[in-house]
Amino acid sequence: MSSELQRPVPSDSRSRSGERARLRGDLGVTSIVFMVTAAASPLAVVGGPVPLGIAGGNGTGFPATYVVAGVVLLFFAVGFTAMTPHVRAAGAFSSYVERGLGRGAGLGAGFAALLSYVTLEAGVFGLLGPGLAALPAGAQVVGGPWWVYATSALAVVAFLGYRDVELSGKVLGVGLVAEVLVVVVFDAVVLVTGGDSGLSSGIVSPDRIMSGAPGVGVLFAVLGFIGFEATAVFRDEARDPGRTVPRATYLSLALIGTFYALSSWALITAVGDAHAVGTATDHGGTMLTDATRRHLGAVGGHLVDVLFVTSLFAGILSFHTIVARYVFALAGRGALPAWLGAAHPRHGSPYRASNATAVVVAVLLAVSVGAKLDPVGQFYTWLAGFASVGVVLLYAITSAAVVVFFARHREHRTGAWPNTVAPGLGLIGLLAFLALILDNLTTLVGGSTALAIGVPVLLVAALLLGPVVAGRGAGAGV
Repeated sequence: MSSELQRPVPSDSRSRSGERARLRGDLGVTSIVFMVTAAASPLAVVGGPVPLGIAGGNGTGFPATYVVAGVVLLFFAVGFTAMTPHVRAAGAFSSYVERGLGRGAGLGAGFAALLSYVTLEAGVFGLLGPGLAALPAGAQVVGGPWWVYATSALAVVAFLGYRDVELSGKVLGVGLVAEVLVVVVFDAVVLVTGGDSGLSSGIVSPDRIMSGAPGVGVLFAVLGFIGFEATAVFRDEARDPGRTVPRATYLSLALIGTFYALSSWALITAVGDAHAVGTATDHGGTMLTDATRRHLGAVGGHLVDVLFVTSLFAGILSFHTIVARYVFALAGRGALPAWLGAAHPRHGSPYRASNATAVVVAVLLAVSVGAKLDPVGQFYTWLAGFASVGVVLLYAITSAAVVVFFARHREHRTGAWPNTVAPGLGLIGLLAFLALILDNLTTLVGGSTALAIGVPVLLVAALLLGPVVAGRGAGAGV
């Protein structure tokens, strides 16, 4: 492995076009946490995957699955952060896997991550468009079918992605605070009043936790965490990355897990244990809004309607910033065209990578409209299913890379727990999660067997592309 992998690119190094080849920023822990927590779309998850987990998973025991998922991902995070001081390049999955498993595997992980996140970004537009179209007339800015709203939102995302990362961080911060605040108020009111029939006991009942289909429950719980590891994507733009990235990773994981476990428990309490599964099954799309109206009044219900949309937008913007930085990092390694690796001379942003990402998303939206796909039942569901497989697979590969790295570089070891045991336990748990997702993939992609087969095949092809590209001399000098 090239020793250049250990050296940061000098801040005055330039791309072939003469522009700075390194991103600039002064992101602290709070800003990065806003970025990755926004990707989790807290309100959107409570209003979407949570009812699905209750209905199709383990019912009133579903909140406990967030604890299970959080523990497994905590094992992953221990190894991930232990390796952070030894990964000098931005690129998250790609850089970590490269350090542990070699250049080819690292590039393959980068391609797989790029596919996973860009499909997830595009897919969420399938929720945002209809969500905007469903707002009361007074809250709408444009008119027309869902894709008009989605395209308008994409234009705003592209503008923010072109500018400096601090601007996106501020936008995400405002939206995140608002959506979290309204859910926290709802949680507090419900837990104080006891809901319709007292506090739900499912979260601490082993029988309920293991009832129904707990595997499906875990699957939907894991979906809510996707993106927390992207703290490492912002390494070049972080203030003191050796400390900022690990702290932001742990804080993001703790906030996301606690928020989802508490909020899903409060939602079940609001409806009542006896009615939770039936309500989630028959009225899952409005379960949160209806419960909010009952406990916070009409104003609370309207706030949830609006903030549900802003939550989706924040998630899209966060995914967009992540995808653009993967494109930027891969271009810097010679795995993608070099012109995509240029940083804006004034904003310090990956503006060309951001623009290219926006074009890809626009093409996917156009294909969806041309094929007359249902924006939620097909476009979002299929792409989210693809992304869920990809990201969990990459978590597992990264955990393996951590174990291998510390086994090969014993001089960097700090202890058995952070270097071997924790990432090893994380790998076992993540492989179990991956098996559950694959077992339910046909349902996630709308019942299409062809798509269920195509998803892992495409991801494996992306992983195998890495060694091919590396064999042609790309990927060196990171």
